[in-house]
Amino acid sequence: MERSTSRAWKRWVGAALVVAVLVGALFVPMPAGVTRIVSVVDIARPPAEVYAYVTTPAKWPLWHPSSLAVSGDAGHSLNVGETVGEDFQVAGRRGRTTWRVTAREPDRLWRIAGQINGRDAGIVSYSVSPIAGGGTHFVREFLYEAHSLLFAFLNAVTLRRQIEDESAQAVRQLKANLEREG
Repeated sequence: MERSTSRAWKRWVGAALVVAVLVGALFVPMPAGVTRIVSVVDIARPPAEVYAYVTTPAKWPLWHPSSLAVSGDAGHSLNVGETVGEDFQVAGRRGRTTWRVTAREPDRLWRIAGQINGRDAGIVSYSVSPIAGGGTHFVREFLYEAHSLLFAFLNAVTLRRQIEDESAQAVRQLKANLEREG
């Protein structure tokens, strides 16, 4: 009896160790792939106006549903090296990001890199180009990395779709706001 109890105990401990290792692996920091979300819209406003609007962080809560509030010197089109804080809610998750401008080509391209608690949070790029009739072709690209297998799984199952939906809504609202102002 003692021998079978000992074997059962060893099997249970072995199974518990396997489960613990597998669960632990889900949380181990590791690059698990980059997600790219692109949202595009044509806006009946000149490129310079669209560029100035989207690169002024104080305007983000007016058109992007994930942007709850912006703090810092956010009332102008930011230059390379400038930073701004943003309170957000993305795919149901609330947080605070610090964005730093990493590229700026006036009336063409603007790129920011985000940090949450010292960890890379993603890169957002805005591109504008003229279209016939005086309008603007606007492209918003969001790149983010899955830092763990758990995040990669959640991203594949639900997060990516939610972020795509929020990004699509953002560019629709951007178009509506800018065309209404014009």
